[in-house]
Formats: sequence, structure tokens, C-alpha cells
Amino acid sequence: MTSSTKSPESASAKAGSPRTYHNYINGKWVKAETGETFASYNPANLEEIIGYFASSTPNDVKAAVDAAQNALKMWRSTPAPARADIILKAAYLLESRKEEIATTMVREMGKVLKEARGDVQEAIDMAKYMAGEGRRLMGQTVPSEMPNKFAMAVRQPIGVVGLITPWNFPVAIPSWKIFPALVAGNTVVFKPATDTPLCALMLVEVLIEAGLPAGVINFVTGMGAKVGMSIVDDPRVKAISLTGSTEVGRRVAGRCGELMKKVSCELGGKNAICVMPDADIELAVEGAVWGAFGTAGQRCTAASRLIVHSDVYKKFTDAFVARTKELKLGFGLDQDVTVGPVVNKSQLESINEYVQIGKKEGAKLLCGGNIVTEGDFKKGCFHEPTVFGDVKPTMRIAQEEIFGPVTAIIKVDSFEEAIEVANGTEFGLSLSMYTRDVHQAFKAIEELESGIVYINAPTIGAEIQLPFGGVKQTGNGHREAGTTAVEQFTEWKAVYIDYSGQLQKAQIDNHPTKKK
Repeated sequence: MTSSTKSPESASAKAGSPRTYHNYINGKWVKAETGETFASYNPANLEEIIGYFASSTPNDVKAAVDAAQNALKMWRSTPAPARADIILKAAYLLESRKEEIATTMVREMGKVLKEARGDVQEAIDMAKYMAGEGRRLMGQTVPSEMPNKFAMAVRQPIGVVGLITPWNFPVAIPSWKIFPALVAGNTVVFKPATDTPLCALMLVEVLIEAGLPAGVINFVTGMGAKVGMSIVDDPRVKAISLTGSTEVGRRVAGRCGELMKKVSCELGGKNAICVMPDADIELAVEGAVWGAFGTAGQRCTAASRLIVHSDVYKKFTDAFVARTKELKLGFGLDQDVTVGPVVNKSQLESINEYVQIGKKEGAKLLCGGNIVTEGDFKKGCFHEPTVFGDVKPTMRIAQEEIFGPVTAIIKVDSFEEAIEVANGTEFGLSLSMYTRDVHQAFKAIEELESGIVYINAPTIGAEIQLPFGGVKQTGNGHREAGTTAVEQFTEWKAVYIDYSGQLQKAQIDNHPTKKK
């Protein structure tokens, strides 16, 4: 295993001959055990290779866990404010590299430049927020039922944690996991998605430059079945945080259950925007276009269902389809492009399969519906923004996560039916209600079965200072972001200090049985 203390090639947003990048283990950039690599491609032009990355083995994962375990005592003993200072420095470094990282993200993942900048900004915001937690990490003090006895609970780091992240937010989502884990005093083994390893590597570079000691973060790339599950299986990894598909989440959560290992899963969604007759239709259309087609629909919070009251169904649908047709498909670095490619060929084919399913189910194709292969699009993974009308709530395109630029409009006849249809999937991440009626707004907040509810806004746009996550099959109950982020990466320890000088028996000495 060859090694060096510096990256063999600093990550760069500039096009050119593809470079080879390594794992980062114990403060050094090292090749995979076998020396094998895999390529990351530009989804707008599959002939462009972004770079080659280490195709790691279980032994590479073991080396990463070894390093994290060895660094744990030092890192958890570092005062939390000092740990947080490094995260704050990382925030400023991310600001200085924002344009470079965002441009790389467009090339590696496909989202348009404005959205890529927002992805990086979310990581900046999370770094600044979590740096503040370094002087909080609050515990609890409570009165004891005994005299001369002090009772409190404190937070402690879990230990080595494994972080497995997706490709659709290749900087933001890792930041949700890495920053709170580090501030809390854990060491990290980080595996990014194979579609976006360069964006993840650039985030690691920022942390190295910010002064993170060797072994505190370790970065391994490769296939999930081999690398991700090796992280899960290692008994020294005490917790796993995963964002991914429901299928993968079930497998990881099941294995963690067998190992009695703490696990957080943020999984799929089938989100809906509800539009009532009193809604501001122009605002609802604008929000629905952004919610359905932002990031080419490749968000777990994407608005893949639009539940519209029959009184405004035609008005909304006509305006929404017209706006959808105005969207411009293309490479995200072009300033006038509003929808980029999907991430890879497999995803493109899956999306188109769902379009065919929708047609067979009897939904009405209102616009789009095609893979685009002409001219500048022939080398990429482009799918037209697609709208189905006359969709029944039980159709597969209204029940299953498509994860692409496809949305389904469903007609309902009442507020109550809208709530029922919105709640009528196995997922529960993000739901939205457009109405000017304050009574309906608060009733929607109460009755919508989701971890996030928006009123008069689309299903996307979560901010880092509030909990993020869902109910039902969307996850296993944990939340990311906000103060709850620290919950994932700490354990509670209850502490009792008795300074009475005598044995006191709780619930016994303090509550003697009354004699009749």
C-alpha cells in the first residue's frame, strides 16, 4: 500500500486528462489494496471521465477503522470548543472554494450551477451551526429525590462511526453527518456514493486543511456491497448513519439490528403538494415546478405528486404544464439551463420505465415522457421534464419513488380527500399544502403524516437549524440537522453524586411503607 501525506492531485474543477485519486487513511492518501480503480463520469457527457478512484476492499476498510480507533482517545479528549474551532475553519474554507466545488458538482453529478452552489452553501451553514454546538452539547441537571445528592446526565461520543452518503447532495448530506459527528468527539469512516467521489474528496480536503488530526476522518471509496457493508460489519464501528434507498436502508438496518449497533437511516419519499381552491394558483404553480423538477427530481423531498382540488384542477394543470414546457434541459454550467441530466444511465432507464408504466396504467401524458438523445444530448443522461394527469392515487407512479423529473397530478374533491391521498403512501418525508385558510393550514399541519410540512411552499427547501427526516418507510425515526443531529452521534450517561456521607437507597429510604 503506497502512501503520501499530501493528495496525489488536489481536486480540481477544471476539465482535462482524468486524474487518479486515493483513499485517505490515517492522515495519508493511499491506493486501494489491489490498486484497482473505478471511474466517475460526467452525466451530461459520458465520454468525459471526471477521475479515477480507489476501488476499496474489506482490508482497506479495516485499515480505515484501525486509524479511526487509534485516533479516538485523542480526539474525544480534545475539548469540544477546540473540535468546533476546526469545523468553523472548515466553513470559511468552504466559502473560499464554493465556486470550485460547485462547478465540480455540476460536472460530476449534473445539477445546475445555482443548485450546486446551494448544495455547498448548505454545508457552510451546517459547519457554522455545528461549530456553535461545540460550546453547547447540553446535558441535563435534575433534582434528586434524596438530600445531599446531585443528579445529572451528560453526552459522550459513541466512538468510531460509519457514514454512508448518496450522490444527489454530494457535499450537503455528508456535512450533515460529518460535522456533528466530529464536534461530538467521534472519529469517522466516510464512504461516499460511487457516482460522486470527487465532491466528497474535496470536502475531506477542506477538513484536512482546517487542521483535523490524522485518523479522525478516514475516506474510502468503492462499491456499497463491498465497502459499505464492510463498514457496517466491523464491530469497532459503533454507529452507522446512512442516506440512501429504502432497499439499501432495510439491508443496513437489519444487519445493524443483528449486531445491536446504533443506526440512522434516511431513505425514500413520495412527497405531495396539495392545492386548495383558495390557494394562490400562480404561487402554487411556481412552487410545484421547483419542487418537481429541481435537481431533475432527484431529491428525496421532490414533489412527485400534485394533489389538486377539482375546482382549480384545470387552471392549475394548464398553467403547470405550460411552465414545465418552458424549462430548458442541458448542461448545468450553461446559465440559461434550468434542468440538468440525471446521474447515470441506470437511473435514466429506470425513470423511463416508470413513464411507460404510467402510460400502461392509464394516466394521461401531458408533456415530456422521453429520453433526449439528439444533438448535444446524445452523449448524456437527459430525460424530459414529464407531467402525468388524470392519475389515480393507487397507480404505481403515484405510490413508488421514481427519483427523476416526473410528477403526477391527482384530482380530489375536498380538503379531507387531499389529506387522505397525501397520507396514502408508505413514505412520510415531506408534504405541502397551499391554502389561504388558516384553519385548513393548521389542520394540515396536524394531520399530514410526514416529518416535514410546508404551508404555501413546495416540498423542498429544508433549513439546517430544524430536524430533517421522515416517518413510516422514509426512515427509522432518527432526524438529521438542527440540535437533533447531535443525538445521532452521542450517548447519554446518567451521573449521581452522593455527598451525604451515608448510604441512601433510592425509592426505599425516601418512600417508607406506611403502617396501618
